[in-house]
Amino acid sequence: MLHHAPACVLVDVAGRCLHALGPIERHLIHARGPATQDIITLVRPALRGRLRAAMELMRGKGDGLTRDATAAPVIEVRAVTDEGEAMLLVSFLDATEVAPVPKGRPAHPESQIAALERELEVTRAELRGAIQELEAAGEEQRTARDEALSVSEEYQSTNEELLTSKEELQSLNEELTVLNGQLQETLEASRTTSDDLQNVLYSTDVATLFLDRQLRIRFFTPATRAVFGVLPGDVGRPLADLRPLASDPALLEDAAAVLRGDAPPPQEVEAPGNVWFSRRALPYRGRADGVDGVVITYSDITARRAALEALAAATRRAEEANAAKSRFLSAASHDLRQPLQTLTLLQALQARMVQGEEQRRLVVLMGSTVSAMAGMLDGLLDLNQIEAGALIPQPAEFEVGPLLEGLVAEFGYLAAGRDLMLRSVPCSRFVRSDPRLLGQILRNLLSNALKYTRAGRVLVGCRRRGDALAIEVWDTGIGIPAEDLPAVFEEYRQLDNAARERAKGLGLGLAIVRRLADLLGHRLRVRSEPGRGSVFSIEVPMVAGSDGADVTTAPERPGPRAAILVVEDDPDLRDLLVSLLRAEGHQVLSVATGPEALSLVSRGAIRPDLLLTDHALPGGLDGPALALRLRTQLGGALPVLLLTAVEGEPDAGTAPWTRLRKPILPTELIGAVRTLLEQEPAPDLPAGPVVAGGLHVVDDDGQIRVALRRILEGPGRPVADHASAEAFLAAYRPAPGGCIVLDAQLPGMSGFDLLRRLRLAGDATPAIVITGFGDVGAAVEAMRAGASDFLEKPVQAAALLECVERAIERSRDAVELTEWQRAAAERIAALTPRQREIMDRILAGQANKNIAAHLGISQRTVETHRATIMRRAGVRSLPELARLALAAAAPPTVPGGEG
Repeated sequence: MLHHAPACVLVDVAGRCLHALGPIERHLIHARGPATQDIITLVRPALRGRLRAAMELMRGKGDGLTRDATAAPVIEVRAVTDEGEAMLLVSFLDATEVAPVPKGRPAHPESQIAALERELEVTRAELRGAIQELEAAGEEQRTARDEALSVSEEYQSTNEELLTSKEELQSLNEELTVLNGQLQETLEASRTTSDDLQNVLYSTDVATLFLDRQLRIRFFTPATRAVFGVLPGDVGRPLADLRPLASDPALLEDAAAVLRGDAPPPQEVEAPGNVWFSRRALPYRGRADGVDGVVITYSDITARRAALEALAAATRRAEEANAAKSRFLSAASHDLRQPLQTLTLLQALQARMVQGEEQRRLVVLMGSTVSAMAGMLDGLLDLNQIEAGALIPQPAEFEVGPLLEGLVAEFGYLAAGRDLMLRSVPCSRFVRSDPRLLGQILRNLLSNALKYTRAGRVLVGCRRRGDALAIEVWDTGIGIPAEDLPAVFEEYRQLDNAARERAKGLGLGLAIVRRLADLLGHRLRVRSEPGRGSVFSIEVPMVAGSDGADVTTAPERPGPRAAILVVEDDPDLRDLLVSLLRAEGHQVLSVATGPEALSLVSRGAIRPDLLLTDHALPGGLDGPALALRLRTQLGGALPVLLLTAVEGEPDAGTAPWTRLRKPILPTELIGAVRTLLEQEPAPDLPAGPVVAGGLHVVDDDGQIRVALRRILEGPGRPVADHASAEAFLAAYRPAPGGCIVLDAQLPGMSGFDLLRRLRLAGDATPAIVITGFGDVGAAVEAMRAGASDFLEKPVQAAALLECVERAIERSRDAVELTEWQRAAAERIAALTPRQREIMDRILAGQANKNIAAHLGISQRTVETHRATIMRRAGVRSLPELARLALAAAAPPTVPGGEG
């Protein structure tokens, strides 16, 4: 087709090319100047005149065909129409494509004339075209001449300007020469600085990546290859194209955050080979202090992490050892105190019976040895309780005078034995503190003063200091050098006991004083002068309006004689107690177990005026339960003196009896008996409000079940008791207004498991857990199991009845329960983040020193935070704090729901 089809061009009436077909490259050329579609401009110069004449003839005819065959190629112009638009088809035909004239027939004269006329017309058209081109060329030449004249003038002006510029350039060249020298010096300094910076970056072991704002790599240090497989050719590549060797999924996100102006925290990432890096994303600051990119650094922290892991492992081991120590001391307390108690009483009885001076000296020596052993044991156990956080201050407002008088009476026997005068200055001021812990502080200060005073006296008095009352202990002892004053409150530190004499204790007395003072938030002061004595003072907040006249202590008088029932399972200690009390003129009966004591009273063998019992008794009835049974059986208030050797039990301020911790000095025991017998009889225990619905007591101890049932029973309030969780489930039928009182430690199914089973079954009956293991873990477990409240044994009847009533009321009124939860949430929200963190660790059962080690703060700071948490939360014990925290974390109760 390409070889036989003629070259054709389709043009519009204006001569613009629309389409081409065939070998048109033989007839058309690329015209000079701007691009054009005009066929006259594009056709070869030899064909322009013929083509122009043929197209003008065709435009004159309007249709048909015009052919110019005067020379090769033959030009043929044909009029065509497409959709109403007139166009021209120009064909270039070679000689072979034109039909030859038939031979043998001469041309007709008319046809020859017509051909000549056409040739003439073509010639004329070519002439006209040539004339037009000549005229256009002449016009162009005139225009070019005018432009040349203008350019010549411009050239002359430019030449003058160039001459002027030449002079300026010469001056500028001189200035540039000077600047070039300066730039060379600056460039050399910059190169030196760049080399220094590069050497600094290359010599560091910190992997560093510099990125631009598109997070493309600008520069990196050689150490980066430990984190990324990066090569010099990767400069300019996006960071996302690199695959880090260390696991760091948040890298791109943190880099984008830096560009947004945020400050992402450092991240710890792990590389192969158990290598750890601390990765930081920092802004790359430009000259205008803008963020022009990101700097990524990776610091090797493998050694530090290994050290932290080793420290954490050591901390865990220390915590486990500390917990084991606490468990051992708590478990061994009873076994350690019991023989000491026997020795103490035995020594007191022997001191009364021996006759000779040598025998008396030996007995006194034995007494000092026993006292030293008892002091060491007390110091160790007290310090352990403080470190474990088991001591919770219970502040109250009380008068200082009776406390000081009681301490003077308690230590009077010891002072008289050393020929020292001990007295107190009367004081009627009221203070706010924990009377038990404040008494322990003063007791340790008095013991320390008597220990180091060889002659003279010890004085206890008060001095007002602003809003506080300073309770001071003065002595005329050996004194303390000024350089040793800061060390007197350290553990196991004794200034004059380098040989570790047992009679002088372990050096824990003042350490316990400092710990208790910090726990109470009281300021402790000391001043001393060697050879003249010392003054220890503790500042206690004074109650406003407590000023009054000083009071004087009434003279001692012989105590009343009474019938005393002694219940002690240790036969040696029981006999010694009986002998000591009978020597004071009392009528004494003794038994070994609680059931035997109940039998004696029920038979009428004795109606005791006072019950002296050990806390831990065999036969399923301990001392507190026996006291409750006897009070119920006798129908009145029976004074109870409870001897205990178990650590961590509630103090006497929260129980309806007086509690003494073994080993007990004979004078302390006789003084406590005398005090109980002289005081006015206490009113009976309140019966408590009437609660509708059935109450259930679940406890494996039959005696405790009977005691609890009698306390809870009332008009219209039936009480059922069960020996095990299984027996309770077999007989239990839920009823509105009911309540369950159960022991945490039950045979078979535990009390906690019973609670969980009830809650899973949809039973929302309030339950109160009672346990003898009153630690934080047990309280938290009870609350999580669904308990309404948590009480420690021994339980006061009034507290139990109040707890039952509160639990039932809350279960009835979902609005009240929701309000309680809201109030609990507000109290917890009032704590700072640091205090909430410390509270969580406290509720997890961690000791103060372990919390301090974990958080990197001092133990004293933890104790201060702990006291602040208790005050802001409005609680007095750790179980109360656990209840409050769990109530704050509980979802809001929907009114009308299960509560």
